Amino acid sequence: MAIDEATKQFLAQAGENPDAKPIHLSTPEEARAGALATLDLIGPGVDMAEVQDLKLKSSEQDADFEVRVLKPTEQPKGIFIYLHGGGWVVSDIVAYDAIGRQLAQETGYTVVLVNYRKAPEHAYPAAPNDCWTALQWVEEHRAELAEEGAPLVIGGDSAGGNLAAAMTLRSRELAGPKIDFQVLVYPVTDADFTRPSYLDPENQLMLMTESMVWFWDHYAPVEKRGEQEASPIRAESLAGLPDAYVAIAEHDVLRDEGEAYAKRLAEEGVKVETELFPGQMHGFISMFNILPASAQLISRIAEQVLQRAAVTEEVR
Repeated sequence: MAIDEATKQFLAQAGENPDAKPIHLSTPEEARAGALATLDLIGPGVDMAEVQDLKLKSSEQDADFEVRVLKPTEQPKGIFIYLHGGGWVVSDIVAYDAIGRQLAQETGYTVVLVNYRKAPEHAYPAAPNDCWTALQWVEEHRAELAEEGAPLVIGGDSAGGNLAAAMTLRSRELAGPKIDFQVLVYPVTDADFTRPSYLDPENQLMLMTESMVWFWDHYAPVEKRGEQEASPIRAESLAGLPDAYVAIAEHDVLRDEGEAYAKRLAEEGVKVETELFPGQMHGFISMFNILPASAQLISRIAEQVLQRAAVTEEVR
């Protein structure tokens, strides 16, 4: 299916900007400024019962990072840690605030957005270490974030999906915190630029092959890219990981590795639902209030989270 009409119009308008240039020809500072250009179009999110910005200490000396806690009600049904995309280099919890609020409203869960430190200033493994610190903090404060026995979900898109997958692997190996469900939105799962979806000209849209090479070059040296927290698909085993919902964009250089990761999860005994979003490009969830498919995907995520919570409750 061809790229959808709303995306065509968005890309055409973006192409009219005389200052715009591809990510791979930008400095990190320029790429970060470009990523924030859509904030006015996204606008503010829905109101929350409570919003808190907190600083957490990183595992590294004299380093910290922020988390934003979005509580939709006084008694949330669960906790959803959401890790934003941006190639480990760009974006932050401000850019994802409206998305986090929408997820909180539609699930009834407390959403915790994690402003993990960015490359190249803080290269791998700074980001997964920060996400792990945030996960541990959530575990320690469960009673304040949701009702007793509430489920814990972790998810993210693109690089955030990569980090969410990495957290499930670390949690399994360290026997907790227990994650009940994972949501992976067109996740980075490998550092292999030879997959067919990377080579397809129709996928060279907002995220191009050269962009991913640029992101990886800023994030992790080649010799570390095979580690499971950098490339989760290269983990020796995916058995015993939480049930998963994997959302894939049709026109995405990461399509093949996302589908391959979902397939391998299923083959190793993990219950997985994979959904392809036809006519969509990489990054569409971050275009909330701009591309209609973003709201559709957020609603699908909420449905999956609530379905999983209902199953968990029946088991209990």
